[in-house]
Amino acid sequence: MTPSVPTASVTSADDSSAVSHLDLVRVVERVHRRYLDLFRLDLGRLGVNDLSPSQVMMLFTIGTDELTVRDLIDRGYYLGSNASYNLKRLLETGYIDRNASERDRRSARIRLSEKGRALCDAVRKMDDSYHRLVVRNAEEKRELEIAFKTLRRLEHVWTNALRYGDAQIA
Repeated sequence: MTPSVPTASVTSADDSSAVSHLDLVRVVERVHRRYLDLFRLDLGRLGVNDLSPSQVMMLFTIGTDELTVRDLIDRGYYLGSNASYNLKRLLETGYIDRNASERDRRSARIRLSEKGRALCDAVRKMDDSYHRLVVRNAEEKRELEIAFKTLRRLEHVWTNALRYGDAQIA
């Protein structure tokens, strides 16, 4: 049985097939959930059973940088309590290194350990195979780039709406 795809909401009298923001958000939410399900299976194939997909994504947010916890929270849009729990787990399992700041001992800097970098490299290789399934030709590559740019634009608009209110939207 094929899952049903919701029809687009009517957004104007002239264009009854237009996709609304709500339609888009619902698809993004489902895509995100499916990716996490797939990612969880792939982590199992890699023998990684000590981390969740969200914790692995946090490793990618850290990347090659050395960050403070505040920088990580700002960069990845994490909540403080979730970030603290996940960072503790990443530290306990050896995927990150933590060093106290020399200036302020209450502040810590984090970076990927060798184990964390190796996992990120393995995940990148897996991701390449999925990328090849989605991007099979130049047209699909262009479509993916447009989708990415559109999502980034929506993120920017919605972030500004949160920060500055509706007056900045018009």
